[in-house]
Amino acid sequence: MDTFTKETISLLALIATLLPLFSFAGILLVPGSRDRGSFFSILNIATSLLISVVIFLNVWNKQPIHQQFDWFIIGDWRFKIGILINNLSALMLLLISFIATLVHVYSTKYMEGDPYIFRYWAYLGLFCFSMFGLVITDNLLLLYMFWELVGFSSYLLIGFWFTRETAVQANKKAFLMNRLGDLGFLTGIMIVFSQFQTLDVNLLFSEGGFFKRSLVQGDLWYFSSNHMPAVWLTIAGLAFFFGATAKSAQFPLHTWLPDAMEGPTSVSSLIHAATMVAAGVFLIARIYPIFNPTVLIVIASIGAFTAFMAATIALTQNDIKRILAYSTISQLGFMMLAMGVGAVAPAIFHLVTHAFFKCLLFLAAGAVIHELHHLKDKKGLDFDHQDIRNMGGLRKFMPITFITMLLASLALIGLPFTSGYLSKDAILIQSFEWAESQGSIARIIPYTALFASWMTAFYVARLIFKVFFGELRLNVLFGQAFSLHEAPVAMKSVLVVLAIFCLFPLFSLNPFHASHAWIIEGLPYFSTTPTVESYHILIPAVVSIAAIILILIGYKWYGKNEKAPDYTKAAVFRFSQEQWYLNRLYKVMFVDSVLGLARTAFSFDRTIVDGIVNFSGKIIIVLSAVSEWLDRKVVDGLVNGVASVARTIGNFVRHFQTGRLQHYLLFMILILLTFFVLKYFSQAI
Repeated sequence: MDTFTKETISLLALIATLLPLFSFAGILLVPGSRDRGSFFSILNIATSLLISVVIFLNVWNKQPIHQQFDWFIIGDWRFKIGILINNLSALMLLLISFIATLVHVYSTKYMEGDPYIFRYWAYLGLFCFSMFGLVITDNLLLLYMFWELVGFSSYLLIGFWFTRETAVQANKKAFLMNRLGDLGFLTGIMIVFSQFQTLDVNLLFSEGGFFKRSLVQGDLWYFSSNHMPAVWLTIAGLAFFFGATAKSAQFPLHTWLPDAMEGPTSVSSLIHAATMVAAGVFLIARIYPIFNPTVLIVIASIGAFTAFMAATIALTQNDIKRILAYSTISQLGFMMLAMGVGAVAPAIFHLVTHAFFKCLLFLAAGAVIHELHHLKDKKGLDFDHQDIRNMGGLRKFMPITFITMLLASLALIGLPFTSGYLSKDAILIQSFEWAESQGSIARIIPYTALFASWMTAFYVARLIFKVFFGELRLNVLFGQAFSLHEAPVAMKSVLVVLAIFCLFPLFSLNPFHASHAWIIEGLPYFSTTPTVESYHILIPAVVSIAAIILILIGYKWYGKNEKAPDYTKAAVFRFSQEQWYLNRLYKVMFVDSVLGLARTAFSFDRTIVDGIVNFSGKIIIVLSAVSEWLDRKVVDGLVNGVASVARTIGNFVRHFQTGRLQHYLLFMILILLTFFVLKYFSQAI
């Protein structure tokens, strides 16, 4: 705050947020800008990065910035919106803009030649705008709007190659599953507003905010003169967590993320690293005071289970991007576990370190895929260029990609001297300390995460050894020698920059203790569990030693081309390879059941409803025909008959009215004669 005023910082944050939106609108709406989409996109996101650096330097460990403006008024309620920048949002703003800038630069070569490249740049701009808005807004309703916009822009990017049926199905799946979570988010907002009559994030969740001042006494949840049943506090926390579960791909709403790999690899890196999936973790940290002990137990349990489940699935996958996707789900599980045990600062620390090494892993995988796809097109070959079983020996052809991906892998495993070692071990240590204070059953949670960490070492080792060691398996597959080359300079340079962030010095001068990391020192500390010093030595040692042993086993099986044990026929192997059969289960329970219900409804409509309608129509036609016959033959016949009789009588009577006197006299005589004749006969009888 020594250089810029609060108003200036807020204005800079707004400019940094709007610049990617200008890219989106300009590329799609301004004539002639499509050919220069990469230039405008990189210029705007790089400017956002520079502004984010300025904001970070002026906010980190200083007074938070909070500027508000009137939004709208309903009755007695005055709604305000504004910009809230504290250590958490300043860190996220810097992280998102930095990762996004690198992905933009990388994409100039990775997406080169795509016929719809202008749409790619536009969608990236919308995506970054959504994330920037999400992290700086101070209003839950506006945060929800940006949350939805993140989901929509990810839908566009995942389905970018819309001519592929798999991509279309993947983006629909991601969109629908995230909408389920968003219902939870919206429910939480409504409960909070009902209790506090405000959506101001700072008023609600700050250190002296409304949640800190609210009380639960007996069965009621009090704030000021308002109260509601205490169960609604738990429901609100679970509702918000359900929203984060979908966005951050936690069990049971995680299955969309592996399918999202149908999008470009550069998009995958952006989604997995610092944007969409990180939004759920960010939300939990932003509103942390809302979570009571019951909800925190649920968060910790779901996080630990997700970390374990995803790691078991990653062990048997062969698609390089799917392995990394399940790795992301597992690491997000670690972050949620940390949130559940009160380790908010370690969770955000791991979010940051994970952003760098996971982005690097995806971009390095993208470099491999890029070169294999180029070889496939050039030689007219037919093979899956994302299957690690078709790779091998690539370190000879792509040494920079190999070295950078190796560093990222070591960070993901969490070996010493890497950033991942600091952040992941901080989570494991604090989870064990938390379990110590909770009781014996709670120990299941940290031990589950510990097993997940060991499995991470093995599946990462399997990936690296199968991709980069041995000989290129395509040579054996096609019976000829192929040659590959390193990725283009724009892609290599990004990999090198990201590799630097996989090492410890940028986060802590002490490579063995996370408590000295500047990120942890700058974020709130919510844990109240006592420190157990032995865990700070024992846990890192156990994790690292076991990881090294598993890496050596992986090297023996996959690096030296020794025949690994054949587990493919084992039930547990198939269980893992089929992703715990969850996709099939969801298909049967939800997709097939909904489609079956739709078919039943259609059949009922066509057979019963349409049958009744058609039968009724036929009856009405018959009745109308009978009615027409009755009308024509009876009613009209009666009317016409009466008219005919009247006409006949009239015609008959008309002959008596000739106007001649002699005729009238004759008629009178005839009538009198008739009368006398009748009288005579009647008397005679």
